Amino acid sequence: MEEERSLSLLQLMVNEGLVPSPEEENRKTVIGKLKQAHCAWVKRVAWQRRLPKQDIAASSATLLTYGSYGLGVHGSKLDIDAFCVGPYFATMVDDFFIVLYNMLKSRPEVSEIHYVKDAKVLLMRFEFDGISINLPFVQLKVLVVLENLDILNPVFLRDIDETGWKSLSRVLANTRSCRIVPDLKKFQSMLRCVKFWAKRRGVYGNLNGFLGGIHLAILAAFVCQCDPYVGLSALISHFFITFAFWPWPRPVELQDGMLHSTLNPTETRLYIPIRLPFSPYEYCHSNITKSTFYKIRTEFLRGHNLTKDLLKFDFDWHNVLEPFPYTKKYVRFLKIFLLASNQDEFGDWVGWIKSCFRCLLIKLEEVQGLCDPNPVEYIDVNIVDPHVIFYWGLQAGKTNAIDIKSVKDVFWKNISTGYQGPFGK
Repeated sequence: MEEERSLSLLQLMVNEGLVPSPEEENRKTVIGKLKQAHCAWVKRVAWQRRLPKQDIAASSATLLTYGSYGLGVHGSKLDIDAFCVGPYFATMVDDFFIVLYNMLKSRPEVSEIHYVKDAKVLLMRFEFDGISINLPFVQLKVLVVLENLDILNPVFLRDIDETGWKSLSRVLANTRSCRIVPDLKKFQSMLRCVKFWAKRRGVYGNLNGFLGGIHLAILAAFVCQCDPYVGLSALISHFFITFAFWPWPRPVELQDGMLHSTLNPTETRLYIPIRLPFSPYEYCHSNITKSTFYKIRTEFLRGHNLTKDLLKFDFDWHNVLEPFPYTKKYVRFLKIFLLASNQDEFGDWVGWIKSCFRCLLIKLEEVQGLCDPNPVEYIDVNIVDPHVIFYWGLQAGKTNAIDIKSVKDVFWKNISTGYQGPFGK
């Protein structure tokens, strides 16, 4: 029966388009072309730097995938997150954002290319043969960046600046998690299911104060380590019972045979501390607040209640994965409407606003109580200009009347600080 439950869950994932499609070969082709472009780019930069001929010949760069694609849990519609890893002489400002940008822009396969310099992780975004690419940059203190680079080798991680380290942490976490789980395919299937559950139940999205991909990957890997011999459906059930009753703020950390330092007292301010699985074993960045912590815990408990008896004759995965009923749960909403003149400005503007959501959420908690920042992005078909609308559920709080002016003033002050691009309408 447990095997039947696992098979039915896998079939549901297929039906939902959560497994790679025939376009998978196209993605691999795109990655291959981008790697070739990076090699040509680094040769050009080496020549411009007037390096010795032997160094120009030896120099190289590569591309490392991360996120859902890097973990092998991407579906048929997701974009590709990839890292440009360059040698010591290639800089971000001059060589990545100017030389490589212009080389990519001139290619017929590339469209909608632009760079994002106002985010916490600086990157380029573009379409390559119809596939969306997010491309940050990191510089290693080496001349030759091998195509099959072992990014966990501490030799390559020396003297990386703070920006590079912040960006690279996602690649390191993905790589390490995949290496230390007892069964990679089972881990990938489980993570694919858990991410789908989190999106359906409205608890996915780091910028909205919920769990991000890196958090879910480590939580899933932790359960796989604890229960290495059970099937997929049992892993999902164990996932819910484990974290529904986890004694937060006790941190979650993967077992790798190393003895790590104890929890730093300052880290107890994190609602859900999750340790990164590589040295120096810091904690995942988190935007979780009182409100989102409450909802995450509630959803863990709901998942446990629905999966604690997988052998019930009327058990159905669709009940576990039912979309969160926002309109039934809340009668009051905060509407956030973002509009821009064109698509290029719109993407950067929305990205910046979302990076400031935590400030807005904390202010709302202060003036009215718990808030549910629904991550779903809505559009109005009657509006032509690029736009997006968010509806955040407001729970009954201190008062039914919200001092919306004070909320807007604080939020506007926050988003007006540090943004260099054009503001939305």
